[in-house]
Amino acid sequence: MTPPTLVQSVEPVYPEAQRQSGQAATVGLVLTLDTTGHVTDAVVSQSAGADFDAAALDAAKRLVFTPALSGETPVAAKIPFRFEFALAPPVTPAPPPVAVPAPVVAPPTALNAEPSLDIEVEGERPPREATVRVLQAEEITKIPGTNGDALRGVLNLPGIAQPPGLQGLLIVRGSSPLDSLIFIDGASVPIVYHFGGLSSVIPSEMLERIDFYPGNFGPEYGRASGGIVDVGVRSPKKEGYGGLLQFDLLDGRLLVEGAITEDTRIMLGGRRSWVDVWLGPALESAGSSVRTAPVYYDYQAMIEHDVSDSTTLRLFGYGSDDRLALLVASPDPSDPANGGDISLHTGFWRVQGRADTRLSRATRWTTSLSAGKDQNHFGVGTLAFDVEVYELDLRSEVRSQLIPELALVGGLDIETGSFDVSSRLPPIDFENNDSGGPLFGRPVTELRATGKLFRPSAYALAEVTPFKGLKLLPGARVDYTRDTESWTADPRIAVRYDMYPSERRTTLKGGVGIFHKPPEEYESIEPFGTPGIQSETATQYSLGIEQELSRPLEVSLEGFYKDLDDLAVSTPNAAGSENGVSYVNIGVGRSYGGELLLRYKPEGRFFGWVAYTLSRSERRDAPGQDWELFDYDQTHILTALGSMKLGRGWQLGARFRYITGTPYTPYVGGVVDYDAGVYAPLEATKKNSSRLPARHQLDVRVDKTWTFQSWKLSTYLDVQNVYNRANTEDIGYNYDYSQSKPVAGLPILPILGIRGEL
Repeated sequence: MTPPTLVQSVEPVYPEAQRQSGQAATVGLVLTLDTTGHVTDAVVSQSAGADFDAAALDAAKRLVFTPALSGETPVAAKIPFRFEFALAPPVTPAPPPVAVPAPVVAPPTALNAEPSLDIEVEGERPPREATVRVLQAEEITKIPGTNGDALRGVLNLPGIAQPPGLQGLLIVRGSSPLDSLIFIDGASVPIVYHFGGLSSVIPSEMLERIDFYPGNFGPEYGRASGGIVDVGVRSPKKEGYGGLLQFDLLDGRLLVEGAITEDTRIMLGGRRSWVDVWLGPALESAGSSVRTAPVYYDYQAMIEHDVSDSTTLRLFGYGSDDRLALLVASPDPSDPANGGDISLHTGFWRVQGRADTRLSRATRWTTSLSAGKDQNHFGVGTLAFDVEVYELDLRSEVRSQLIPELALVGGLDIETGSFDVSSRLPPIDFENNDSGGPLFGRPVTELRATGKLFRPSAYALAEVTPFKGLKLLPGARVDYTRDTESWTADPRIAVRYDMYPSERRTTLKGGVGIFHKPPEEYESIEPFGTPGIQSETATQYSLGIEQELSRPLEVSLEGFYKDLDDLAVSTPNAAGSENGVSYVNIGVGRSYGGELLLRYKPEGRFFGWVAYTLSRSERRDAPGQDWELFDYDQTHILTALGSMKLGRGWQLGARFRYITGTPYTPYVGGVVDYDAGVYAPLEATKKNSSRLPARHQLDVRVDKTWTFQSWKLSTYLDVQNVYNRANTEDIGYNYDYSQSKPVAGLPILPILGIRGEL
């Protein structure tokens, strides 16, 4: 990366209201530059008061720079910039205010004695994949219907299906949620959303970037056949102190950060939900004796230290916890086992150490070590399922730009740990959530398994630019899975060709690769699973085009096809194992479709996009069977959103979504289960032969911000499902399955919040 340099300076106007006092002031800005070096946006990072800030922002709009370069290609970037205001003493003429761009060294004068200023270019990273969706900071916190949550904003991108109501799942291109992975600072985490999917486990204010790979991702990612969400956490403030305090109807959060010394800085954060305050009484009025209504919280702590000009160390600890406990006064008439205490607990924590070293201008080495624990508990009455996993992950990567036409990336990705799984349940098909009828009256089996995980891998990637505009990205990954005692090799290649890189960019892109996903613990390890089961295989293909229509407006069209083999399928175990089922690699699947993204990037006062996905996802559990719709298939997914800055601190946005309903297998009646004393359902002959009705809703968000000398105050109203659409999330049946009715999701949900920032 080559940073931009100032070519057209502008002297800011000293505010008349401050002239009498003659005070000196410094205003720090973060400037967003386009590929021509013009300023498209400016944000105050160091305030000197409303008058000085306004003068600096006005002058910043007229600055001109050389564009930032990635190799020889101009790219958009963000840079720090500083204006200094001062009036000369009365005995001497007053010189004009001095604009000090980073990293130019201003000559020492009575008004400016700064020795230097470091610069960091924050442009979009050149893609290592055929397709990567990158959300910018201006977008991720202002998307209507997300309550300002960055990671919930990912759900609005092409390729991601709408999860079932109140479930924080990631469903990418028709894949199972278990097929996709989420990374935070390079470490895999089990969940990304709190209970109900209303909030993510990392606050938006700590994020540096969110990269979403819907498919054909590079070899640095493995053990997944769906998609990847890679979240980068930013560094704390390098100068001074800052923080925020925010409260709304869902939760409250606190963040503080600042520099301890010139080389050391910290950042602390935490959040706790208020859902139990209003949902607890609602559950009690419905006849439940609440011990703990849904409660979630998360916490973060980071310290970062510059060992030298080329090496930075980071220690980052974070975690999340969700709990629910209530007492059902009367059992479910269709299944008396569903009564008594109901409890849910999901949590995890991680401690990560990272060393980032620039060995030279062309070579960078990053190593991180992460240790943590995952916990999951679910209980209904006397039935329970518990999982504890201890993990230790090592990731080390070296990237070197050998010559302008060739860069090499190589690394190790090692996952190891242990687990403890216990259950008191009837035999259940975990993959398809199929219990085979009422739990009451069925034999209960107590099972427990402990084991160890060891999954080392190595990967390599080349970025080859044989001539300007063409980028070839061949790579490969080799994995060993101790669970299956097998090796897998995943060759992959992506191609990007900028046909007109100097004009309105037109990029052809494509990719093909092999991806292996190891089996889940319950599938491969006794007594839950079947020893010898192998990893599932996916072969992914994609082909598309990106067209820049104007400086901030671009459109992307992409087709994809995913071929799935060796899927693990549960079958009744004739030999009579403890779990009652065995797993065999006889399933196949396919997902295919197209994605359209028309996006107006956040330059100036507006940002927004229209995303449309047309797809189909099918499975076949045994040779000779007909293709059946997969549980997470959604044919049409349309999202249209936009947000406009109205001036005087006001911002207004709206989002509309339309989603095809998910398939389900209807019950066609019921028969008496004399052992259980209740009716057992009779399913339709063909699996997933019906669909839920389509869902749609409109969300609106209004923000108002007041800027003071050293802090900002803002309020917002985020109204979800404005016209109170009764979207069907499930189908409910009466006691003998002779009648059914839709189960509606959340009604209109207004969320009012207030936020203060230093």
